Amino acid sequence: MNNLEKKRHSLAHLLAAAVLKLYPDTKITLGPAVENGFYYDMDFTHPISDKDLKNIQKTMKKIANSWTTFEAKKVTPAEAREFFAGNEYKQELINEIESRGEDITLYTSGDFTDLCRGGHVENFKEEIDMNAFKLDRVAGAYWRGDEKNKMLTRVYGIAFNTKEELDAYIHNQEEAKKRDHRKIGKELGLFTFSEKVGPGLPLFTPKGTKIRNLVVEKISSIQEQYGYEQVCIPHITKSDLYKTSGHWEKYKDDLFHVTGKSDAEFVMKPMNCPHHTQIFDAEPRSYRDLPLRFAETTMVYRDEQAGELMGLSRVRSITQDDGHIFCTPDQIQTEVNNIVSIIKEFYTAMNMFNEGDYWVSLSVRDTQNLDKYIGDDALWDTAESILENIAKENNLNYKRIEGEAAFYGPKLDFQFRDALGREWQLGTAQLDFVQPARFELTYTDNEGNKQTPVMIHRAIAGSLERFMSLAIEHFAGYFPLWLAPTQIAIIPVKSDIHTEYAQSLYDELKSIGARVEIWSDDHDGFGKKVRRAKTEKLPYWIIIGDEEMNSETVTIESKDNQQKGITIQEFIENIKKDLK
Repeated sequence: MNNLEKKRHSLAHLLAAAVLKLYPDTKITLGPAVENGFYYDMDFTHPISDKDLKNIQKTMKKIANSWTTFEAKKVTPAEAREFFAGNEYKQELINEIESRGEDITLYTSGDFTDLCRGGHVENFKEEIDMNAFKLDRVAGAYWRGDEKNKMLTRVYGIAFNTKEELDAYIHNQEEAKKRDHRKIGKELGLFTFSEKVGPGLPLFTPKGTKIRNLVVEKISSIQEQYGYEQVCIPHITKSDLYKTSGHWEKYKDDLFHVTGKSDAEFVMKPMNCPHHTQIFDAEPRSYRDLPLRFAETTMVYRDEQAGELMGLSRVRSITQDDGHIFCTPDQIQTEVNNIVSIIKEFYTAMNMFNEGDYWVSLSVRDTQNLDKYIGDDALWDTAESILENIAKENNLNYKRIEGEAAFYGPKLDFQFRDALGREWQLGTAQLDFVQPARFELTYTDNEGNKQTPVMIHRAIAGSLERFMSLAIEHFAGYFPLWLAPTQIAIIPVKSDIHTEYAQSLYDELKSIGARVEIWSDDHDGFGKKVRRAKTEKLPYWIIIGDEEMNSETVTIESKDNQQKGITIQEFIENIKKDLK
């Protein structure tokens, strides 16, 4: 544990102590430090809610006055069981510790003692700022995360080194609520959910579909320069495909199973790579054919638990901008370099590829547990070295992370920070030595011998649904010009006088490919149209009145400013530049 994690874990002890002070019949279980804070799972005899947190926090601060250090005491299993008599959760933990042959330790601070392996501050009063934490919320949690077990009450707290850091975090959380993609998506009319369709299955409106298509078009236009070709596969498959690929054993319980007239077992596809291997295998391949680069934007389906679904961030129908390259080992470097170039160009358009806005995980093997991985060690060494060279060549902000490689090969995972500083794992390039071998894919080398190709998995946006949730929250609904479903609205002050001039401007903007609308309907007044432009978060809206018509200019408004007296040609040239 680092020092902040020790502070958070120490506060988890303090939380349990305060709860027992207020609710003596409570059975406490586990209280770890987590990202941004801590939690403690407890079995209350009477339920509590968020409104009780203020009193619990007040009690924590009172108790803290008597806390100094954490005193450790090694005890026997029998002593531990006696101390926690009546608490079946602690009894279960004690039995597990004993079965592993590990020491059992109790830690005491003040008059509170808990079963714990350690990781606390040395001096509670001196090290922990009691103004730098806050109890956050109450939630339900199954004991040990198993839905077959009893539902407990989890109390979350947030904690930092200083009050300033805590305040900044709370500010970001409030800002995140304002930017929530579910809220903004509804306001902008981008997507909806229907009980008749089912949870986790979003329905996209014309506007939302336009954004999805623009993302796909942007990625396609970039990757076409690197020789990617589109393929298309069905949405169901025989389970045999995944048994061969090795996915069945891991994912079979997370799939939608299809029943029909066939005796064969069919499922909705949860991933596309095994299908793409079959396109490769459809005809004999030579080294002269390689690399082959298959790309496809298609849905996959995963039977996520209902409690884990959240807006577009976690869904059951997942649209992937998927790609797979089949190449020789000596082509790996060029192909991954190209993937990095595509990711760079795309996320630059998202204004997210700036220094400090991203980092790259060079995910390699766990050197202490090499048995977890499949494939030739020499090939693994070469592949990891190639990926690290690529990271250096491209000046990527990378970290070598041991143990994060997939079982089938190492990878580069791009982690991007949004406007609120939250990290999202999005683009990826993964080397795969396993599936080509499992499917017995071969190509003929320049000496006439059969060789197994390397398979490279690549994604740029990943899940389009999740990517849209990120984009909505990152831009707070104010999409950049290239991504906005409607880029410009032209608003005549008086439709009977100014529409003709507005129409000529509309025609010129359409001719350069702008997504533009004229709002000349008299049903809504001028002021209401302007409010609508602001509510829909348009990049630009143009006001056409007597002054503009007489001077052959336009008034341009946006979220940030207003420009009067701009000539039509000047505005069009600016839009051309922005569109490029």
